[in-house]
Amino acid sequence: MENKKTALITGATSGIGKATAHEFAKNGIRLILCGRRQERLETIQKGLSKLTDVHILNFDVRDKKAVFSAIDALPEDFKHIDILINNAGNAHGLDPIHEGSLDDWDAMMDINVKGLLYVSKAIIPQMTARSSGHIINIGSSAGKEVYPKGNVYCASKHAVVALTEGMRMDLNPFGIKVAAINPGLVETEFSQVRFKGDALADNAYKGYKALQPEDVADVIYFAISRPAHVNIADVLMFCTAQASSTIVKKQI
Repeated sequence: MENKKTALITGATSGIGKATAHEFAKNGIRLILCGRRQERLETIQKGLSKLTDVHILNFDVRDKKAVFSAIDALPEDFKHIDILINNAGNAHGLDPIHEGSLDDWDAMMDINVKGLLYVSKAIIPQMTARSSGHIINIGSSAGKEVYPKGNVYCASKHAVVALTEGMRMDLNPFGIKVAAINPGLVETEFSQVRFKGDALADNAYKGYKALQPEDVADVIYFAISRPAHVNIADVLMFCTAQASSTIVKKQI
């Protein structure tokens, strides 16, 4: 039991975060699950506690104080974090730049970029002190290319790719692995959030088979289960029907 690794996952109440929690639990990894929805966290904790030790932290990654207090207050058994999965992220709106909402822009930059930085800052010092650790940032195909009306969302995900590369360089002397996993279309609550529950959200995954959260979780687990000398540094993954951000083969 002492050799059990501990992983902290942000945005663990749905989608990729939740699927990754399940995958890690099946493989005996101790979990710290973070999210904004306490009830969901409790439900997931109850389900996964049969497989592994689970601690839950209820905070919003945008709230700098809450991030540091929650991580500082971790119980002794969970203080040693081996794996950090920066998964919390969002997209708001799909507007041309001149019509974009400042609130939407703030939400994307605050969660996708600053939130990732706050959580990383709270955890990296213990990894550098031990000269070991593994950080996976969940980016997006939108971090690899820009598409019409994707402006600020694409910018936030390009920032995730740049931060991942910068982290990998700066943490290299400490033997810490750093990776970005960048999925294309994944069938989650993503479109509900982006289109604010609009009918567009219902059509986002129609006519083709999108990636499922479990598909991404498989790749995340593959990355963290490689031998010590192997770092899967950067992954771009699409469903078969998707060739780029704007090309998706749909059945009519």
